[in-house]
Amino acid sequence: MEKIKMTTPLVEMDGDEMTRILWKMIKDELILPFVDLKTEYYDLGLPNRDKTSDQVTVDAANATKKYGVAVKCATITPNAQRMTEYNLKEMYKSPNGTIRSMLDGTVFRTPITIPSIHPAVKFWKKPITIARHAYGDVYKSVDIVVDEPGTAKLVFEGESGKTQEAIIHNFKGAGVLQGMHNTDKSIRSFAHSCFQYALALKQSIWFATKDTIAKKYDGRFRAIFDEVFQEYKDRFAEVGIEYFYTLIDDAVARVMRSEGGFIWACKNYDGDVMSDMVSTAFGSLAMMTSVLVSPDGNYEYEAAHGTVTRHYYKYLKGEETSTNPIATIFAWSGAFRKRGEKDNLPELVAYADKLEAACLDTLNEGYATKDLVNLMEGITPKMLTSAQFLAEIRKHLEKSL
Repeated sequence: MEKIKMTTPLVEMDGDEMTRILWKMIKDELILPFVDLKTEYYDLGLPNRDKTSDQVTVDAANATKKYGVAVKCATITPNAQRMTEYNLKEMYKSPNGTIRSMLDGTVFRTPITIPSIHPAVKFWKKPITIARHAYGDVYKSVDIVVDEPGTAKLVFEGESGKTQEAIIHNFKGAGVLQGMHNTDKSIRSFAHSCFQYALALKQSIWFATKDTIAKKYDGRFRAIFDEVFQEYKDRFAEVGIEYFYTLIDDAVARVMRSEGGFIWACKNYDGDVMSDMVSTAFGSLAMMTSVLVSPDGNYEYEAAHGTVTRHYYKYLKGEETSTNPIATIFAWSGAFRKRGEKDNLPELVAYADKLEAACLDTLNEGYATKDLVNLMEGITPKMLTSAQFLAEIRKHLEKSL
């Protein structure tokens, strides 16, 4: 068959360890035989980030702004152990954090569901998408360890000369302090991305903070969301979806009793925690998609999981691994679908749909990787290596194409 054409390249960001190995396998088995692939390639593997002093990550983010759609492999965020292992010049920041900041984007994570894996929460019948604000709060916080009695103050010195000051605590002895921040600009971008994504999916959106306690901090989030929603209110009504605000503890209780099928917008830390809870409750982090959406319409697709280090060390020893590639395949399919929509290429959109369907058909027939075998019910699963699993998906894909 003639390969499916592309007109605008995807921004392709390669990564690290086992996911880097899977990345090439997916391209060789499921993409290159069927698509005349056009990408602008950036190697975000840790050795190249070190070689370029992380300039490659900045270049990849700028390319995403230029072309509008990117697909990213999982990458390492180095710690002290990685500094030694890779002989790094410095402890580089998270590539995801850099890209999120440069795109001013919001991360949306959605579980991939199949009939044979039942959610741990018996009420859930539809996927729940977590929208995570990707700026500030505890991730940009500063900390102080207090080792004597004294007074802790929060002070803001404005450029105009105006000063605001509040006592945090009068310490009688040792303790700890933490200061964190956010910006109106980032919160407003978060709100726009959430409402735009809700309209694209035609799903209602919940937003939750704790503004009864953090009256000014979380209260600012709520006020900006309420303000921005006025721009979308009529469009929400037209498609029959709603925007709903509640306290974070009430939201957790409601989510547990819900059927799913909505977007749950969370502040940075809440979204970090809740996305792992939702992915695990639905089955596996390897069955969780992740898309970064900027308010000006740029998209970056990736898997929600990490680089699968343990499997990579086995791979280096020459051992076969049964690593789940589904979320990484869905990162590619999501990027192809969005590229096809932007460029008016229905064949590319159809390919993305058929690629995902081939993955689901393979799983529904009981062919699975090791992480899913013990979760499946109602069928007798057969555990495959990563290579065998990709080959099975290709068989289904070839039939549909």
